[in-house]
Amino acid sequence: MPALMLRLVAGACLLALLLEGLFRLLPVSTATASNYYSDPMILTYPAGHSFTVSTGWDLRNAQRLRVNNVGFAADLDFTPDPKAVALIGDSHVEASALPAKQRPAAQLAQLLPADRRVFAMGCPGTSLLDYAERVRMAAQRYDVRDMVILVDVGDIRQSLCGSGQINGPCLDPTTGQSRVDRLPPPSTLKQWMRHSALAQYLFSQLKIRPDRLWPTLRGLPATLLPGQRTVVHAAPARAEPAGPDSAILDRIGITFFERIRPYVRGRLVIVIDKPVPGRDTAGLPIADSDRFAALARAEGATVVDMAPAYAAQALKSARSMAIGPYDGHHNALGVAVVAGTVAQALQSAQPWPASPPGR
Repeated sequence: MPALMLRLVAGACLLALLLEGLFRLLPVSTATASNYYSDPMILTYPAGHSFTVSTGWDLRNAQRLRVNNVGFAADLDFTPDPKAVALIGDSHVEASALPAKQRPAAQLAQLLPADRRVFAMGCPGTSLLDYAERVRMAAQRYDVRDMVILVDVGDIRQSLCGSGQINGPCLDPTTGQSRVDRLPPPSTLKQWMRHSALAQYLFSQLKIRPDRLWPTLRGLPATLLPGQRTVVHAAPARAEPAGPDSAILDRIGITFFERIRPYVRGRLVIVIDKPVPGRDTAGLPIADSDRFAALARAEGATVVDMAPAYAAQALKSARSMAIGPYDGHHNALGVAVVAGTVAQALQSAQPWPASPPGR
């Protein structure tokens, strides 16, 4: 028996080594090594780093991303430039599934005068109050005056602490008080796994979650006795927790404008992004973004609702504006619609008032 066990272990190790070598030859997502490198509130990649991203078990949309001098996935390095435009948001701004020339910053830059650079400051897994920190960075370090904020429909309530979509600043979901919840540093095991192509394939491509796998296995019936029915859900279903009330959601928006007001010295364009036609909203709180849009207008910002532009494009062509049924992010056409709408808004927008209208 010990000899058999040794052979089994040796065989498993050999298989793991073979799979590791195979996946290193394929475009498996590689480690981003994100951390708080230059600012305690802003998560970035290491400056000058490059990494691979792809989607799913079959490695779709594989791209090699370059990190600029600031730590964002952008081909353009940032230097102080009052004529530059900061494009701020989450994975919709980073657009890692698209070639560099098709991403939002590149397409927007093509529609602006040649002397206007676009600084792409996108970071996946972030939300509204994270964007305020990037506004601060763009203004303080790079003298950027004009800001474009791409607000996804989930970005407001995802600014609540514990949402899993924040890098630091958030509001307590019960009290509405400001807090800071920074992401913890990776464990030694996680750091090692980041450099394993096999581990990246299992956890990045297949999305295996060890913390969920064991409870699932424990829930399977050990035996199926004759004449007995299998109980699919042994534990009673728990009621979904109540969502945040409108007062706390409004507080998130008010906090956002309070934090960016000292830094925006030019135009402020708030882009309210919504799922493109034909895409399931998947329970996304559309009403949150409509409520935030009303607040932004009251604060004097130029607000762009993308829904009419998407509807107009859908009337022109039946082509999808999403990457695919498995990914609702914009494809090159969807990005082009956003970039064209934002370029028009920047051309007609007036400088953001130093104080809110009516105050």
